[in-house]
Amino acid sequence: MATRRSGLSFALLFALIFHAVGLGHNGAQRKTAADALDQRIRAEIASFKGRVSLFAKNIDTGHSYGFGADERVRTASTIKVPIMVEVFARVAEGKAKWTDEMVLTEASKVSGSGILLELSDGLRLNLRDAVRLMIVVSDNTATNLILDRITTDAVNDRMESLGLKQTRVLRKVGGGGESRAGAIPENRRFGLGVSTPREMVTLLEKLERGEVVNPEASREMIAIMKRQQYQDGIPRALRGLQVANKTGALDRLRSDVGIVYTPRGRIAIAITCDDMPETLWSVDNPGLILISRLAKILVEELGR
Repeated sequence: MATRRSGLSFALLFALIFHAVGLGHNGAQRKTAADALDQRIRAEIASFKGRVSLFAKNIDTGHSYGFGADERVRTASTIKVPIMVEVFARVAEGKAKWTDEMVLTEASKVSGSGILLELSDGLRLNLRDAVRLMIVVSDNTATNLILDRITTDAVNDRMESLGLKQTRVLRKVGGGGESRAGAIPENRRFGLGVSTPREMVTLLEKLERGEVVNPEASREMIAIMKRQQYQDGIPRALRGLQVANKTGALDRLRSDVGIVYTPRGRIAIAITCDDMPETLWSVDNPGLILISRLAKILVEELGR
């Protein structure tokens, strides 16, 4: 009997040692891969004239990478994703209807991205169309019409309920409609909105998992982002891969948040490039080019 127990103990000990060796090998592989990714990202950023913050996560494997991931950044138009979330939530709660109408007036028009600025006063559009314009062509006028209806504070309360402590819309595009967060002096430098790369990726992951409002609403929001028309950031170098994203652009800032659908996982990415030395409104903006290169690296390395 003693011999049998000894044999069993030896077999168990061998199995434990083999398992430990395997874990150690896998852990070493992951560390090597993480180091390689970090080296590639830092090498790409090294010559960039500006400040870069990013976070990315493979939703399926859980592997992630951050560089200034918790740094508060100006959102520019990427804050329109949280605004969209609040609209969907209100409709689901019966506080708004997709058929609710808004009227375009000269006073409501704001410059920048979008098409409503060019259309005639008196145009009536419903809430669903306004949301689609806000995301698909980043329409600033549509954004303000929506914020007039739902309020900036309501968007921020919704982000708080999702556990996002830093993601806040501060005012309407061009001014007005200031939120409680926007009235805080230290937030004024962020302009339209503030967030962190990690929180933006968290929101994207929740959307992709169907955890925002409800699964159906989450799917529709992702579908709208897949139709987004600005492709010069994250999707730029990712031919053949589907991307659901939302861009942001201000003077010396470019940003992009989105999900890249790859054969080896859904990779959520948030990148902000700010404090560039000059303002360049062109597809050749250094921030856009860097975002595209970083996104390609993140997809390659996190998709291994």
